[in-house]
Amino acid sequence: MKLSNPGQVPIYTVSGPSTARPLPDWLSRRRNRSAKHDPEAVNTFDLLQEFEFEEASNCVRVSEDGNWVMSSGTYKPQFHVHSTQELSLSFSRHTKSENTTFLMLSQDYTKSIHLQSDRSIEFHTPMGCHYEVRLPRFGRDLAYLRQSTEVLVPSVGLSSDGSGLGEVFRLDLERGQFLRPWQVDVGGDDPNSGLQGGVNAGCVNVAAVAESTHGLCTFGTSIGTVEFFDPRSKGRVAVLGSQDGEVTALDYSKDGLSLALGTSTGQILVFDLRNPRPLLKKDQGMGLAIKNLIHLNTPTGDRKLLSADKRIIKIWDEQSGDLWTSIEPMVDINFVTHCPDSGMIMTANEGKQMHSFFIPDLGLAPRWCHFLDNLVHEMETETRTETYDEYKFLTVPELKALNLAHLIGKTSVLRPYMHGYFVNSKFYDQARLIANPYIWEEERAKRVKERVEKERASRIRGVKKVKVNQKLADKIIKRQENRETVDVKAGILGDDRFGKIFEDEAFKVDETSHEFRALNPSTIVKGADGYMPHDLGNDAPSEVDSDDTSDDEKPSDKVVMQVSSSKAQGGQTKDTAFGSRSQKNTRATKPRSGDLVGEKQVTFVPQSKKKGKPEPDAPVDKHYEGRRSASTNTFRRI
Repeated sequence: MKLSNPGQVPIYTVSGPSTARPLPDWLSRRRNRSAKHDPEAVNTFDLLQEFEFEEASNCVRVSEDGNWVMSSGTYKPQFHVHSTQELSLSFSRHTKSENTTFLMLSQDYTKSIHLQSDRSIEFHTPMGCHYEVRLPRFGRDLAYLRQSTEVLVPSVGLSSDGSGLGEVFRLDLERGQFLRPWQVDVGGDDPNSGLQGGVNAGCVNVAAVAESTHGLCTFGTSIGTVEFFDPRSKGRVAVLGSQDGEVTALDYSKDGLSLALGTSTGQILVFDLRNPRPLLKKDQGMGLAIKNLIHLNTPTGDRKLLSADKRIIKIWDEQSGDLWTSIEPMVDINFVTHCPDSGMIMTANEGKQMHSFFIPDLGLAPRWCHFLDNLVHEMETETRTETYDEYKFLTVPELKALNLAHLIGKTSVLRPYMHGYFVNSKFYDQARLIANPYIWEEERAKRVKERVEKERASRIRGVKKVKVNQKLADKIIKRQENRETVDVKAGILGDDRFGKIFEDEAFKVDETSHEFRALNPSTIVKGADGYMPHDLGNDAPSEVDSDDTSDDEKPSDKVVMQVSSSKAQGGQTKDTAFGSRSQKNTRATKPRSGDLVGEKQVTFVPQSKKKGKPEPDAPVDKHYEGRRSASTNTFRRI
């Protein structure tokens, strides 16, 4: 299991090759030998045992109860029945001719009808082929009317009664006989349309039945028309006009009101049965005939439409017509089916293995493989690796640039594939280093440049151009730097009441006004007549260019901050510049031996004490008794 489409709608390849490109045989064998040592082998498993055919597969369907998967293929012509309860092949059965398509008539595999390429129909049961009946002409498709137990077989060519109309054979399974066929217009009046053996023979290509609703039977023809038959009246009730090309696919929605049809030119049209004009028209883009159309519903209730040609599968949004996701297998597609009420899609294709794709956004995994939901949850946190990480694909001009062209055809180092060669990644790095010894410096400079550009891009994450007050708009947006997403309509930018601030010149902010400077003291106004004192110092910001002043201006003409001395020793006070003053070795910068602070040092010298003779107390003035004298303060003169 591998993530094959890591987009907004992830798609996981559960079975079949995990890439849209074929791997070379030598690379496939090497990967199979080293699979047990590969960390990716943890997620490698077989969803259904032997879910493959020797050559190719033609059709695959899932039973109504979801317990059985039936598929047909070649070579030799055979069909397989897989049990989803055991996740293994239940049995395989060979047939005499190749199987064109089949239907399961019961809720399980016990009753099935198979349309063979030799103009026969086979009925199979668990015991084997129950009955075989031949058709008058070759059949193209099968449809089943459950209410009346009738099998409808659109055929090739014109009827034998000379009416010039094509036929849809009706086989009543209850009575075991053919009923009167329904006649469909396939362009019998055209002289180029002959019988069934002609190259341009008209035919009824496809059939669809709205079984769970109104029960209308719909048939698409080779002339681009769609005819509706009511099984109650046994006749035609409506005809949808000609389309561009043949009608090759039809499908009803669950409510029976929406009909999707595909043409041989790759056109997809969605009709409402109450309106002859298409509600939606899309182009598959490949120019190939549409093989399958399936109406899908997501868990959120959204309606999707799956369309498939032999190259690609696309899923559209039925309401808007937008492309939701796409799947491109490595081989041509023959048939596509959807497991009911799940996100599992299976395909029958021209390759040996049949594909199974799981789309989590389309629904949960089927109940018989519910473990896929846990695997998807674990794989979402894993590091994704590419298929060709170990090898580098080089063309012949690239080999000549690396001086490796002489190795072509002489060694296994260069493995030919398509229009170039595979080279081991380590060998490629060595050869590139030898061819250009300065590749390391170039790579380093490139990465440094990428990192710088990334940082620059992260600085300005939101820009809104306005007519007036652009700086104010940038300031509002800059406040959202730490947010994941920048809203250019945040605050007054998106308020219509303040729209004139950014449109009318009368509301322009005057950055030279006193009010603006008072509210924004740190803002530098370039080209203003007056400057605030803090904007005119030697450390002025770089926003003030030297071009704003004339070349004759002297440095002494500039205003310089002056610092006056705190102590004047007579004479006139001399002012010095703050910058020059800070460089002098003044008293404040002299190293101090102790923890003293100030301009005067006071020490207390210990003296000898005389025993028995206390020091006389200082005389106390009665007038100043109780008051502190400043004359005795030792630190007064500091």
